[in-house]
Amino acid sequence: MHFEQFYLGCLAHASYLVASDGEAVVVDPQRDVEIYLKAAEENHVAIRHIFETHLHADFVSGHRELAARTGARIYIGAQAEATFPHIAVQDGFHLQVGKMRIMALETPGHTPESICLVIADEEKSPAPWAVLTGDTLFLGDVGRPDLSKRYNAAQLAGMLYDSLHGKLLALSDDVLVYPAHGAGSLCGRNMRAERVSTIGTERLTNYALQIRSRGEFVKQLTSNLPTRPEYFLQDAEINRTGAAALSDLPVLPAVEPAELKTVLEEGGIALDVRPGEQFAAGHVPGSVNIALSGQFASWAGALLGLAARPVLIAESQEAVSEARMRLARIGLEDARGYLQGGIEAWSQAGLPLATLPQISVEVLSDALGDRLRGNGMQVLDVRREPEWEAGHIAEACWWPLDNFRVAPPEIDRNLPLAVHCKGGYRSMIACSLLQRAGFQNVVNVTGGFDAWQQAKLPTTSEKSVEA
Repeated sequence: MHFEQFYLGCLAHASYLVASDGEAVVVDPQRDVEIYLKAAEENHVAIRHIFETHLHADFVSGHRELAARTGARIYIGAQAEATFPHIAVQDGFHLQVGKMRIMALETPGHTPESICLVIADEEKSPAPWAVLTGDTLFLGDVGRPDLSKRYNAAQLAGMLYDSLHGKLLALSDDVLVYPAHGAGSLCGRNMRAERVSTIGTERLTNYALQIRSRGEFVKQLTSNLPTRPEYFLQDAEINRTGAAALSDLPVLPAVEPAELKTVLEEGGIALDVRPGEQFAAGHVPGSVNIALSGQFASWAGALLGLAARPVLIAESQEAVSEARMRLARIGLEDARGYLQGGIEAWSQAGLPLATLPQISVEVLSDALGDRLRGNGMQVLDVRREPEWEAGHIAEACWWPLDNFRVAPPEIDRNLPLAVHCKGGYRSMIACSLLQRAGFQNVVNVTGGFDAWQQAKLPTTSEKSVEA
């Protein structure tokens, strides 16, 4: 049996190819499917089956394109109400692939249609070898229960408790656990960074599996859920019908500097995907910086929405292509174009550049000391709530970056404002959004809260009012 995990770091997404006797199965494919076709060719196997563990909400799946290119059948939980050609999977469903046996477990909870796939390598043993848990069971966590239009979070959390204790925990401790997401995904809130675990390890260490009472489980799973990006429900609907092939997307047009100026004057969006340092040194006024280096697509989807038609600004044509691919992975497909010649062309056209000052944590600390003497420096923390509650700068106000989709923070726009996150990626996004919203005196704190702690500067965990 051949088993391969593919991990897409920018979406914290894991997909799988499993094969036996020349026949392959792909589970939870990403939007761009070439990696599976290449792996199948290299291993001399043919992709004949595609499983979706559920209707993914954080990315657009490539199941429809992969099926069209290979002739494979698609399998998905019966409750998905999928409209593409598929085989509806229920409890007890078995698929024999060479000497490998796949058994499906219906495990509603994260979503009503969620399934897990128990794999036995019968060449070695008829006993289960591994379980692909989708978003039902993560390493250190379980799936969030608020991604359904049919059921509320409490109802789904109850289903999840039953699925975990009635089905997954009935497996032997030595069964390997391979989930569909890892640390950084918004489909859970406490995932570990490893890529594989065992049922026994999760039984002992996963906080959610330590909760013995169904009522307490529901209470904890529905409290303090991370913000659900608006595009999550949209992606689930795209996956219900199946996305079009990436090759069907039209060619991205070049946009001249003068045209981009007009787009911005009319309220359009310029999305600068260059590294934060480059953006800070000089950028198109009013542009939004979401660097390709981090969870680019997730933040673009959460903050701009799938209906956005940004003009991309990048340092190379390769970066433009990469940005477009990553946006398409979450369903943001209708980019207006890209700035021909990049930031250099903008400058050469005689158009003004904006800059973003940056300061160290030591400079910020000194400025906060001066504030007590009337300096007026404000501090904005844009991390998520668990990060804030674990410790923050005493003088800071809090407005998580997720909230910027709704509105900027309600703080003085004229006083100096230092913005920080954990390490600097999110704060640069926030600074660009604040500048776009008219804040005149914004600075980014390099290194973020990590650098603040490393400098052994004082922190607090006292509650504070949001900005």
